Amino acid sequence: MPDHSPATTSLSERIDALEIRIAYQDETIETLNATITAQWQQLDALTRQVKSLGDRLQEAEANAPAPSNEPPPHY
Repeated sequence: MPDHSPATTSLSERIDALEIRIAYQDETIETLNATITAQWQQLDALTRQVKSLGDRLQEAEANAPAPSNEPPPHY
């Protein structure tokens, strides 16, 4: 026969509350994990883009004409 004393009911309610809380925490952890993964992918893509732009800038600077020592035409 089940024990329905106040202590057992209270313990059962506390266990139920903890199980609900754990379920919400698991959902939150999964959401945070997905967010972090997406941010990591975006950060990786942005890092590659910055490197590519840096390489292009170095190439453009290397191919730029050398500055001349001639004075501008208005002198």
